[in-house]
Amino acid sequence: MAEKKLMLGNEAIARGAWEAGVKVSSAYPGTPSTEISETLVKYKDDIYSEWAPNEKVATEVALGASMSGVRSLVSMKMVGFNVAADPVYSGSYTGVNGGMVMVVADDPGIYSSQNEQDTRQICRAAHIPVLEPSDSAEAKEYTKLAYEISEKYDTIVVLRTTTRLAHSQCLVELGDRQEIADKTYERNPAKWVMMPGNAIKKHVVVEKRDITIAEDACECPLNTVEYNDLSIGYITSDIPYTYVKEAHPSASVLKLGMTNPLPEKLIREFAGKVDRLVIFEELEPVIEEQVRAMGIPCDGKNIFTRQGEYSANMLRKVIFGEDKEVCAAQVPARPPILCPGCPHRSVFTALKKLKLHAAGDIGCYTLGAVPPLSVIDTTVCMGSSISTLHGMEKAKGKEYIQNWVAVIGDSTFMHTGINSLMNMVYNNATGTVIILDNSTTAMTGHQDHPGTGMTLSQGAVTPINFEALIRSLGIENVFVINAFDQDALKSRIKEEVKADHISVIIAKAPCALLKSNHFDKVCVPVADKCMRCGQCLSAGCPALTKNADETISIDTTRCNGCTLCMQLCKFNAIRLEED
Repeated sequence: MAEKKLMLGNEAIARGAWEAGVKVSSAYPGTPSTEISETLVKYKDDIYSEWAPNEKVATEVALGASMSGVRSLVSMKMVGFNVAADPVYSGSYTGVNGGMVMVVADDPGIYSSQNEQDTRQICRAAHIPVLEPSDSAEAKEYTKLAYEISEKYDTIVVLRTTTRLAHSQCLVELGDRQEIADKTYERNPAKWVMMPGNAIKKHVVVEKRDITIAEDACECPLNTVEYNDLSIGYITSDIPYTYVKEAHPSASVLKLGMTNPLPEKLIREFAGKVDRLVIFEELEPVIEEQVRAMGIPCDGKNIFTRQGEYSANMLRKVIFGEDKEVCAAQVPARPPILCPGCPHRSVFTALKKLKLHAAGDIGCYTLGAVPPLSVIDTTVCMGSSISTLHGMEKAKGKEYIQNWVAVIGDSTFMHTGINSLMNMVYNNATGTVIILDNSTTAMTGHQDHPGTGMTLSQGAVTPINFEALIRSLGIENVFVINAFDQDALKSRIKEEVKADHISVIIAKAPCALLKSNHFDKVCVPVADKCMRCGQCLSAGCPALTKNADETISIDTTRCNGCTLCMQLCKFNAIRLEED
């Protein structure tokens, strides 16, 4: 009997890639997709896996591997798909040699993202097939089938997942690895060189491919029909399929494992046999709009929301009028807050003391937007902070940005911040950029990047020297400062925001949660010196609490001895002790 194992959706995808004979994987960490690469690296004897600086680079690495004749994988979250769009659209034209699969994880409900975009819309525009598994077992099998589809139709294939699928578990049957022979690379400029004369011909090929796949999709085993009660029928896919089976098990269902292109003949046949057709899909009405365009009446977003995650209870309420109240566990509120000993808190405290605004970026430091720090004013996308500051200066002048800085993390600077900084240099800008260098990609779970000196497989490499890199752009005013040195931070920031040049401050201190960190001291209050001014509490460190008599207590199990509270206290009412 085949071995079965309880697996997360992301772990099952990685297993499917291994079983499918994949040899190269590249990715940029992004929740909810991160665990795919962290699982793949365990198969390092068979698969080369890496973290790339961003999703565009990762996609190009995977496409290059495919061109050479091996099966490749690239994974990312949905906003990373935007960064990868350039090679994606052109890769749709070139097609593949070895099979190439892109795993793109959407985030209905915005658990860890800045928007709620729907990957299927981009895939329709790029003419790329989309597969959508509904549990971990399917995630593994669909990954394997995606490579067969990729090579059969000469196309990149997207495996679309969601947060719920990526991080839920079910039993997965394990199989053996297929040893896929490398395909021979043959020089073929008409296929691989996307200059206008070749690309215009390939567009015709892509359109024909769409038609062929759509026709074949009607017989595709991924698209299945379950005829039961014909008074109502659902067209659904991925996780919402499980909600339909839970809430309305007697209904007829057309389960779409391939959602682009759609199997029109199969849809018409199913719609013709049910009295009422309901499209149950999260986020955008991608399936619904196409079904309506076929002239088929249906219910969809007229009765269901476009926003957030769906559930079985939602379906029961809309279809049956049942309104089951779910009793939430009575747990204390957990507001978003930076960890004790986080170096970002120290930088933001300095900015707050100086009454400065900060153009923010994507990372843990986005929490600097909320009280009590409240210094981050903008957050748009990866790398946007520097470009935002630049745009402000060009719109309002140099005097305006003397009250502003841009803050960006070390991993995000590697991702897309470098280009923005180059743009400032190229266009004769001024402004102060603070790189919050905590030596990791903290937000997604402490992955390495080119600045840490470690690869995904934990191989040691030469780390990118931020100071040398920035100076190579022609920026002379580069300063490396201990992120916990309040006096040095405030002095340097105050001077640089008034200056008539570009300056970069690298505020350096490791993330408090890194395993390599060892804390041997803690901060302890000195009650008889406390003046009850509350300054030590102003940074919002969760290790500190106010007592009934207005003095403070420090939880030594949480304190990392970063000394920020000590520096804020002007009365020496906090001291450092051995832990």
